[in-house]
Amino acid sequence: MAAEDSSRLPVKRVVLYKNGVGYFEHSANVRGNQELAIDFTTAQLNDVLKSLTSVDLGDGHISGVRYNSIAPLDERLKALRLPFGEDVTRADFLSALRGARVDVHSSTLASTGRLLSVEDEQRTTEKGTTYKVTIFSVMTDSGEMRNFELGPAVSVRLAERDLTDEVGRYLNLVGSSRARDLRRMTISATGSGEREIFVSYISEVPVWKSTYRIILPQKQGEKPLLQGWAIVDNTIGEDWKNVQLSLIAGSPQSFIQDISQPLYARRPVIPLPQSAMLTPQTHEATMKDETENLPAPPPPTPPGVGSGVGGGMHGSVFAFKAAKGSGLEGTVTDPSGAVVGGASVVLRNTRTGASQTAWTDSNGYYQFATIQGGPAEITVTSPGFQTTKVRTNLRPRQGNRADATLSVGSTAETVEVEAQQTAQEQAALALPVNGRNYAQFSELQNTQVAQAQDLGDYFEYNIKQSITIGKNQSALVPILQSRIEAEKVTLWSAGLRPLRALWIKNASGQILDSGTFNIIDSGTFAGEGLIETVHPDERRLLSYAADTAVRVTTDNESKDLPVSRIQILKGVMFISREHRNKLKYTVHNADTAARQVVIEHPVREGWKLVEANKPEETSATHYRFRVVVDPNKTNELNVEEFHTDTTSSALTDLTDDQVQVLIAENNITPELQAAFHRVLDQKNKISDLQAQINLREKELNEINRDQARIRENMKALKGSTEEKALLQRYTRQLDSQEDRLSSLHKEIADLQQKKTEEQQKLEDMVQHITLT
Repeated sequence: MAAEDSSRLPVKRVVLYKNGVGYFEHSANVRGNQELAIDFTTAQLNDVLKSLTSVDLGDGHISGVRYNSIAPLDERLKALRLPFGEDVTRADFLSALRGARVDVHSSTLASTGRLLSVEDEQRTTEKGTTYKVTIFSVMTDSGEMRNFELGPAVSVRLAERDLTDEVGRYLNLVGSSRARDLRRMTISATGSGEREIFVSYISEVPVWKSTYRIILPQKQGEKPLLQGWAIVDNTIGEDWKNVQLSLIAGSPQSFIQDISQPLYARRPVIPLPQSAMLTPQTHEATMKDETENLPAPPPPTPPGVGSGVGGGMHGSVFAFKAAKGSGLEGTVTDPSGAVVGGASVVLRNTRTGASQTAWTDSNGYYQFATIQGGPAEITVTSPGFQTTKVRTNLRPRQGNRADATLSVGSTAETVEVEAQQTAQEQAALALPVNGRNYAQFSELQNTQVAQAQDLGDYFEYNIKQSITIGKNQSALVPILQSRIEAEKVTLWSAGLRPLRALWIKNASGQILDSGTFNIIDSGTFAGEGLIETVHPDERRLLSYAADTAVRVTTDNESKDLPVSRIQILKGVMFISREHRNKLKYTVHNADTAARQVVIEHPVREGWKLVEANKPEETSATHYRFRVVVDPNKTNELNVEEFHTDTTSSALTDLTDDQVQVLIAENNITPELQAAFHRVLDQKNKISDLQAQINLREKELNEINRDQARIRENMKALKGSTEEKALLQRYTRQLDSQEDRLSSLHKEIADLQQKKTEEQQKLEDMVQHITLT
């Protein structure tokens, strides 16, 4: 046993992440040439092989690393004579034994011979239901073929010993593949003298969880006590004995690749040549050496750059990574984590200009089934949120995923992001040897149980005391114990019942990881809930129980105010009108103790609070107002908001009615009234000219109709004396009308010219009016 222990390489340090990955360090002192062993489960082996770091920290070196390999089951089955797969049915089993000698026994018949065939047959019951049966045939030694229906009453025994042994080997292989086996990795250290061997790797582990206890004081003036615990599970093949444990609230990029299984390449099958080429061949001479003009080979792509699997983008706005299948998919959420339905997602290929649009469903999910590979821009918009754009490279014929977190704001505001990994993410898994230079971090505060460190995008709880957790065991590990600031309040938000809550301020000096919390009040359980990540000195509302003593009702009042602003600029008139909305909250407290009630009033895009309303704090989606309600009393909170609508119209479209309304609603300035009258006077001139043109065009149309009538009458005349006289009169009338038509055309042309000139004067006039 002592020799066994001396060859072990024990775990010294464990770092657990929130994405189900653990980083492990082993170290031991060796002398001369020595072999050290680490045990893994088969499930760990893939992660270990792609992340193993093994270093001799003295004058020696690592001369080899080996482990017991197991070929895939389908490859081991190929060594058997019987063509069995991993999953075999009774019919498959009999089909593979065709030609073998068998003994068959049924309730009425027994037979010995060679298995001839196995077939499926459809049968129909008296009620018309169809079902399938398996029929197999046996050729006896006397040459007789007998048929049997495979069922519970029929038994088949192999009459050949070597086939029986082969079936036994098959069953052994299938059974061994399902056994949970351990893999032992042996590390050979070669050198002289005493020195330290260091080994590190990552492995899949259960996600560590945070849970908190908030103990409210029973003595006046004391602060609540906050306890933090981490739930840690050891499911690897080694015990953790006196290890240094660090818990990191972060998710470095990691993936699974099955590299522990032997890989068999598929080789092409080349047919044998049927005849040799006997005819002599001639080949052309070289005219020019093209190798002189070949382009230089491209430089190697630096690690972490490009559109491979390792690429991606993380951050508070967008997260881009590979997904299953092909195309592009993702989920759109708001800063609180709630999904955003009905958001527009536009995907544009920046190289070809091609674009396509999708909309998120009620779960915030969108998908593009087909995409073009290459540089692309993804634009996400939704009312009430800032427009988010990300530039990235999409991989064709592969799955791409882009999750978006929209920031509250106007769609006119745009957040642009380059899809690239942060330095922390690129270095998250490149952990230096034995952790001595694991990170250079700023120390926030030492507590009695753990040391908190900021890791850029991540933060760490470094447990001060050594931890021992046996394999396949779990433990509650203390990470925090500190006094915090907390106030007991009642929280009310539209659509929800009043809730008892704590308004806490994180005075622990440490970042609180997201998790569950439990409230102890007056020495007993008071409620529990969930907490998101809270940074030092940050305030947060934590609700934990229903408040049946508080009732809140609302009354809404809206009104439109007169025009508040008129602006004329470059021929365009902008009219601003203010809309007011007043929401009255009536809060009743039926308890015998006073209540501090926090009212959450929604933040609406384009609406602002009047100056008299000052919330105690504002979140991404709500204003928070405090209302103090005495025992068995009612109090009110009035929240008034205003929203300004601005409409625009061409100043040349101004009418007398509009001016009269504006004068009646507002005490507009004399300069603005004078500008309005100048515009209206000029428009009246143009209207008068148009009226004159219309009168002349009307007369012209009447003359044309009368001439048409006269010409029709002239066609009907036959040449009598009376008709000749009438024809002469018609001719004189037409001459007179032609003179008038000529005069009308000239008058209309002159009036059109004047109207054009006056219209141009109006255009010049409004372009030079700038008033507010």
